[in-house]
Amino acid sequence: MATLARPRDGRMIGGVCAALARRFGTSATTMRVIFLVSCLLPGPQFLLYIALWILFPNEKGHRPSAAW
Repeated sequence: MATLARPRDGRMIGGVCAALARRFGTSATTMRVIFLVSCLLPGPQFLLYIALWILFPNEKGHRPSAAW
């Protein structure tokens, strides 16, 4: 079972959809589409996204350094 951590690669904004996609075994694009469609429904979707952004830790490991 994958842990809920925001990956360092594959992020668009905060990595929340990418983290949820890894956890549920689907693609990040699918999770992003589900999120966008859910925004058509009434509810606090953006607040939930921000809360998950704060609660999910960053993935462990180091980021490759940029080649100058």
